[in-house]
Amino acid sequence: MRDVYILGVGTTACGRFPDKPAHVLGREAAWAAIKDAGIHPRKIEIAFCGHVYQGMGVGQRTLKEIGLVGQPTINVEGACGSGTLSFWEAWRTIAYGQYDIALALGIENLSRVLSGGPLPLEEDDIEVALGMGMPGLYAMRAKRYMMEYDVSMEQLAKVVVKSRHHASLNPLAQYNKEMTIEEVLDSPMIADPLTRNMCCPVGDASAAAVLCSADLVDKLATKTPIKVLGCVAQSGKYSSSTGLTCDPSENVMRTSKLAYEMAGAGPEDMDVAEIHDAFSIAEMMVYEALGFCEKGEGAKLIEDGSTWINSGGVAVNPGGGLLSRGHPVGATGLLQTAEIVWQLRGEAGKRQQEDAKLGVIETMGGAQPSMDGITCVVSVLGK
Repeated sequence: MRDVYILGVGTTACGRFPDKPAHVLGREAAWAAIKDAGIHPRKIEIAFCGHVYQGMGVGQRTLKEIGLVGQPTINVEGACGSGTLSFWEAWRTIAYGQYDIALALGIENLSRVLSGGPLPLEEDDIEVALGMGMPGLYAMRAKRYMMEYDVSMEQLAKVVVKSRHHASLNPLAQYNKEMTIEEVLDSPMIADPLTRNMCCPVGDASAAAVLCSADLVDKLATKTPIKVLGCVAQSGKYSSSTGLTCDPSENVMRTSKLAYEMAGAGPEDMDVAEIHDAFSIAEMMVYEALGFCEKGEGAKLIEDGSTWINSGGVAVNPGGGLLSRGHPVGATGLLQTAEIVWQLRGEAGKRQQEDAKLGVIETMGGAQPSMDGITCVVSVLGK
């Protein structure tokens, strides 16, 4: 396979923009990524657009706004992993030699789909038909995890405190105000033990990345090109249909192991990480699945503060994560990607992790009865 580099990234702000259709948000992010890459739009040979609820042909509706018509544009859906799945598609079409320059785009306007509450799931799933939603699923995981590993409500809240602090340094984040443990715990209970502030918000945004082959990077790059060292997408395997496991996700463990192997690096080498923290308990569990700590020790990383920016360990979710930057599902993976690119370039401003050289992105998507998630994509990026 050929080496692949990221030439440019671009995002909109995260928030509630009910008056902005998805294709308008997408146009802004795509144009920002193209400008950041410093290339003419017509150099893009193929595009992939990740989304979940934005209707037919949203990629084509978006790109025609900036004159990108005629090239193949493929719309991609992988639940919350749709954005990074479009990135994986763009990466592999270049890595396998089919195209030289590709655009990965993620779009979602959730505030035009629902006013609040959990995302609508497929009612033909037996668990959904019986009332299961994502908050309930993660609440059960949290209860079991807290019991097994003696984790407190305050430790769950500290995930959010860190997230809000990082987001307060990110002008593009949906929530920019810092929060105390007491404020997190005093917010309304959504699904015991998860309070409202322990759950990601409804929001809208778009994000994009321009990728190119190593053959062209020296000719085209106007900023520090970021190399895609590893990029792996997997689906979940069968899991127990009778028991609720709180072990680190097999899907995330398997996918990240393959991505680390492709990159020739390991979790101990990562300087910065953007991970799927849709609920505060998820961050602790993903620490373990990505190899940042042993099973059952996720809360220890929260307690010792090592996942904060410039605290001696890997900085986790320096952009604020899903909990605070926001979780516009189809755009999330590319929002994560843009943050890691900015970190590796040294362009992250007040939230910059010092001397960041390697970063990992993990995005998990969806749930199915008796399966460990619909989609997981893990990428490792480096200078």
